[in-house]
Amino acid sequence: MQEAAFAALGLEGFTYQHLPVPDHLFAETVRALPGAGFLGANVTIPHKEAALAVATAATAVARAIGAANTLTFADGRIEADNTDAPALLAALPATPRTALVLGAGGSARAAAFALREAGAEVHVHNRARERAERLAADLGVQVAPEPGEADLLVNCTAVGLADADRSPVEEVRAAVVVDLVYADRETALMRQAKAKGATTVDGLEILVRQGALSLTRWTGRPAPLDAMRGAVGAR
Repeated sequence: MQEAAFAALGLEGFTYQHLPVPDHLFAETVRALPGAGFLGANVTIPHKEAALAVATAATAVARAIGAANTLTFADGRIEADNTDAPALLAALPATPRTALVLGAGGSARAAAFALREAGAEVHVHNRARERAERLAADLGVQVAPEPGEADLLVNCTAVGLADADRSPVEEVRAAVVVDLVYADRETALMRQAKAKGATTVDGLEILVRQGALSLTRWTGRPAPLDAMRGAVGAR
């Protein structure tokens, strides 16, 4: 996706690499990237909170969320940002009145923050309740003891990532469903939502939009969304 964007923008010599990193080597690896010629990095599960911690500077949004998915290396600094939050809002058909966020990790923090800032009443449900309570206290949202009804459901858990036939909920009770999981085939949650007649936004659209914002931060150039969507669709 990013390399398709580089080609569309005529940015010769730019490459995008996959770097799997274990938890205990994350900070050390990030600090070594600028010296290896990297302009920046996207960070995904489970390192988003660690990405903010290793940064030497951060946007107000990343600090408010408590997690970062985009790092930019400039002038000896590691700058943290969070493009998950604006990407989610940009992908929604409308701002919901109520929202249920599943999960309590970095993506859930971004979703809860973005929706709260947009004016929605936000509830968070997580299997480990104490993590949901910490997120709720940090961001000023509410804890849902069980998944309930809402205008919008956002899955920020990893359920469906390893097994696309697993769903994080038994029943969809929302008019709009967003699944941040993207797999080689449609997830069970997306199938459930469509069967209920809900509007769906899959993880690939969020992936494209957050990646486009990261690209613009690194290069200062408007991202070619159509080229990026085309590359994701052809994967």
